[in-house]
Amino acid sequence: MMKIIRNTLSCLLVAPFALHAAEPSSDVESLDALRAFIEVYEHIKGEYVEEIDDQTLLNDAINGMLTKLDPHSGYLKPRDVSSLRDSTSGSFGGIGIEMDVVNGLIEVIAPIDDSPASRAGILAKDVITHVDDQPIRDISLQEAIDILRGPLGSTVELGIVREVQGKAEELTVALERAVIRVTSVRQEMLPHGVGYLRISQFQNRTGPDLIKAIGNLKAQGQLNGLILDLRNNPGGVLSAAIEVVDAFIDQGLIVSTKGRDEFLDAKYEATTATVLDREPIVILINGGSASAAEIVAGALQDHERAVLIGTPSFGKGSVQTILTLENNYALKLTTALYYTPNGRSIQATGIQPTIQVSGGEALIESDTRVREADLPKHLENAGTEDITSERVVDRLTKDNQLLHAYNLLRGAQLLAR
Repeated sequence: MMKIIRNTLSCLLVAPFALHAAEPSSDVESLDALRAFIEVYEHIKGEYVEEIDDQTLLNDAINGMLTKLDPHSGYLKPRDVSSLRDSTSGSFGGIGIEMDVVNGLIEVIAPIDDSPASRAGILAKDVITHVDDQPIRDISLQEAIDILRGPLGSTVELGIVREVQGKAEELTVALERAVIRVTSVRQEMLPHGVGYLRISQFQNRTGPDLIKAIGNLKAQGQLNGLILDLRNNPGGVLSAAIEVVDAFIDQGLIVSTKGRDEFLDAKYEATTATVLDREPIVILINGGSASAAEIVAGALQDHERAVLIGTPSFGKGSVQTILTLENNYALKLTTALYYTPNGRSIQATGIQPTIQVSGGEALIESDTRVREADLPKHLENAGTEDITSERVVDRLTKDNQLLHAYNLLRGAQLLAR
């Protein structure tokens, strides 16, 4: 195989000079680089201390080209292609995190709901520095996936650095690998007709599941407003994000993509098939909201269809195209950028919330002054009890961003009377 490769590359180097007497300087530089590649290849094959097969060398060379482009481009082996297919269908094995590689380190974009990572308290922006006591340095995204995935039921120990109030904290977390089944859409009715929808990831069925969930909320009574929770949603299938936006607007641009090649430019418009076109919407976002989640948030913000509450989103605004290759491998290549309806690029800037609200528990100060109920011999109230369940009250007070979203919609109801 080495001889074939050498002969093929030699033809590429020699043929242009046979056809043209003079070459542009850029072409000459490219040919010099190809010559250097052949020399390095031959030295490694013949002189490196350990024998390396041709396929490994070529795969590593291709990976080297791609990893220098951006964190999301990559050379996918057949099993990697299968893993990618599993993640979009909603079932796969692992610890349950969406991640990126930043400066050679694994950074958590978001834990997946009800996964080992989520239950262990792993948070967005956590940096994984060690896996089973082995330091993680200068790693590619695919290498990170390979390290963290393993046999179901096996345990993996992660060393994590987390920023807390401007200081770096180190902690160790042990996780048991499991089948990760992502429930794309979850629903709940809060008091006073405020619906709550949580989209954890954009999968092939997210659009239909969202429409079904809204129907279920309407069946429980008057739907006066909707909270759409996209926090820690790492994105997923573009078509699903478009379907979600289309459920709330009846006209206009949803998202556009622009690449170096005009062939990659596209615009996605809304249809008239809305399921919720008047009720007010509040969207929750944070630093773990990425890609497709940012497309939804940005589109509904630009159309003034929703108010965004939370913290700035992740900022992944690039489009990856999967190109199938003849050897059952695939090329994942960044080919374009996403733009919101108003022409904003999401890349590296993210979506800014309309109202910035920090996460964590709600800070509700108690009033220590003496009240009527504290006076001796006060008259008891014989009226009706508050029917709001303790579970709902507890949930709202423990989630500061959710409480702000609920109060905003409740206030809008009262002002509209």
